[in-house]
Amino acid sequence: MYRIVKKQELTANIYLMEVEAKRVAKSCEPGQFVIVRTDEEGERIPLTICDYDRQAGTVTIVFQTVGAATKKMAGLNEGDGFQDFVGPLGCASELVKEDLETLKKKRILFVAGGVGAAPVYPQVKWLHERGVDADVIVGSKTKSLLILEKEMEAVAGNLYVTTDDGSYGRSGMVTQTIKDLVEEEGKQYDLCIAIGPMIMMKFVCLLTKELNLPTVVSLNPIMVDGTGMCGACRVTVGGKVKFACVDGPEFDGHEVNFDEAMRRQQIYKTAEGRAMLALEEGDTHHGGCGNCN
Repeated sequence: MYRIVKKQELTANIYLMEVEAKRVAKSCEPGQFVIVRTDEEGERIPLTICDYDRQAGTVTIVFQTVGAATKKMAGLNEGDGFQDFVGPLGCASELVKEDLETLKKKRILFVAGGVGAAPVYPQVKWLHERGVDADVIVGSKTKSLLILEKEMEAVAGNLYVTTDDGSYGRSGMVTQTIKDLVEEEGKQYDLCIAIGPMIMMKFVCLLTKELNLPTVVSLNPIMVDGTGMCGACRVTVGGKVKFACVDGPEFDGHEVNFDEAMRRQQIYKTAEGRAMLALEEGDTHHGGCGNCN
């Protein structure tokens, strides 16, 4: 079992957990992910690595309760453990492979939407530890859903917080802040890295394409095995089929077919809904939908 050493509710339905996983902590890099299972019958859940401590042998994950499996995860407490904690999976951020002196000359903008702040944080922290400051936009629907603000502020060159409803920070979508920074405040960037909901990344990429700003996105489609065998996480990038689990999760955002990726995500929603009902209703769940055993 992989013991949970820390659990924290960051905001409504969003949780942070530090998990003892020495092998993963020893070799993981920013941009990679793990697949976890609560028990032998549990669903495999892919989660981006938010942070890691090689000395303590712990890995930090952040997740939002969106279905039965993540709701079950939220019921775990410190001292409990995961049946499986597999990783690191996927490719590390391209930033990790770049020459450091070249990297220091780049003007980088990170854009994090919602829970996307979790995978953005380790990349910004990695850069900060090597003397590279990056600007960061963190967006959420409202102030109460904002996560990791203090942590991000400690490692970002400049942090811009925006809320859709204007309840905190700048008002509006993250795309509006990008436009304001570039067109109104004269900021110039060599690279944008956007991570968040699929629809957010799509519109960020539409904008950055107009601005001639190269953009990398981190895709989070449904995954089953995380090794490229099942094909659930297939995406089309530059007209070619790729698998987010082994070819990604990072891709050239201007080459991603977001509409196709979002249609594929819809396929799994009905199954997730049935699983949530079964969990919530327990023994009283009679299977009236016709799809239960």
